[in-house]
Amino acid sequence: MADTVYPVLLCGGSGTRLWPLSRKSYPKQFVKLTGESSLFQASAQRLQGDGFETPTVIAGGAFRFIILEQLSALNILPQAVLIEPMARNTAAAICAAALAIDKKHPDALMLVAPSDHVIPDDTRFRQTVEAAKEAARAGQLVTFGIRPDRAETGYGWLELSESIDDFAPVPQPLRSFVEKPDQATAETLLASKRHLWNAGIFLFSTGAILKAFELYAPDTLALAKASVGGAELDLAFTRLAEAPWAKLEDISIDYAVMEKADNLTVVPFGGVWSDLGDWQAVWRDSQADDKGVVASGSATAIDCNNTLLRTTSDDQQLVGIGLDNILAVAMPDAVLVAHKDRAQDVKLAVQALKEQSVKQAETLPKDFRPWGWYESLVIGSRFQVKRIVVNPGQSLSLQSHHHRSEHWIVVEGTARVTVDDKVQLLTENQSVYIPLGAIHRMENPGKVPLTLIEVQTGSYFGEDDIIRYEDVYARK
Repeated sequence: MADTVYPVLLCGGSGTRLWPLSRKSYPKQFVKLTGESSLFQASAQRLQGDGFETPTVIAGGAFRFIILEQLSALNILPQAVLIEPMARNTAAAICAAALAIDKKHPDALMLVAPSDHVIPDDTRFRQTVEAAKEAARAGQLVTFGIRPDRAETGYGWLELSESIDDFAPVPQPLRSFVEKPDQATAETLLASKRHLWNAGIFLFSTGAILKAFELYAPDTLALAKASVGGAELDLAFTRLAEAPWAKLEDISIDYAVMEKADNLTVVPFGGVWSDLGDWQAVWRDSQADDKGVVASGSATAIDCNNTLLRTTSDDQQLVGIGLDNILAVAMPDAVLVAHKDRAQDVKLAVQALKEQSVKQAETLPKDFRPWGWYESLVIGSRFQVKRIVVNPGQSLSLQSHHHRSEHWIVVEGTARVTVDDKVQLLTENQSVYIPLGAIHRMENPGKVPLTLIEVQTGSYFGEDDIIRYEDVYARK
């Protein structure tokens, strides 16, 4: 169908303002922040249904298996998962996605959306996209503006050609982009009824956006073409060629193309929207009690007002007493306490921790792998204890170690274990010893997750002490 929409989900954000829950190793789009689904899953579901194809996803290689796992849980098979060799901002990502879609579906309509936004009313959003199709098919670059409900300084704004009252999804020319304003300017923009928040969501034909790149960012187009043209298939993923990609400018689509183009249209979206950009936004979008308190997990508030208390572990109790306008987020390895007015500055904490080479700055206690996850429970000078969870039907690589031996104790499920030439099944309360240098593998042949405790002994426990002989996930 000519008006079929091909969604593109951008997964490049790191979500540093939502530290410690969101970290570089597992950013906010993959976290269950507001419900039973992750923000990424909710975004994928929102862009399904009549008139929508399954999504093209573009992300860094570290998240490729997380993307497939989370889409598989929704029974969604993506059009493609494009792997960026390194982050190069939205201009490069959108250009590459447009080239990939246009190659298979010339001049198709593509809808570009970040994967970490909250839009509760999926039906209203899809209706707004429907209202934008005619303009996009006519060659317009359509951006979607959000009805503002406060003088927000953390967003860019869009200036309309005419003032509006009802925020109906009626396309109109975009007059200008407005940078993130100061408080006084934001108050003026809110009162004008001619300004919307810039959501960073776009609809255009692949032909129109590629023509815009040719006119306004020809170097980006040329390098993206070279990277897409030199891409290699890697299992279910498309790895963009690294050499040309590394030369791409780190620039947003707004700066590279949109602010220069003369064929811009904006469609207002009058529904609820949030980018969940910081903990204040999470507090604002949560169900607070009559004192404005949001307490989740094992958190207890006593005489608190307008405060967020959040824990991630049932074994950890967080108690707030007499707090006013405070954000407190507790995880087993890190705790954040901040005034709500400083929510945007959480990124400064991440930067300070990185400068001190503190691992909590970027990595979670759980390390997610394509087969499941593991976490370190205890680390000593000559030993380490891990909990390892292997998903049904998955397996670790066939591997050996130079510096450690291992004991595996199965506590839930069934394991198929290879140690050199011996293969055996282990069930709950059974264990096996893997000597130093032995070639070994663990598999879960069952239909429920396999949980085991691993006790490592030796002189070094780094993940780089793994020699892989076979790996179903084709990891280097």
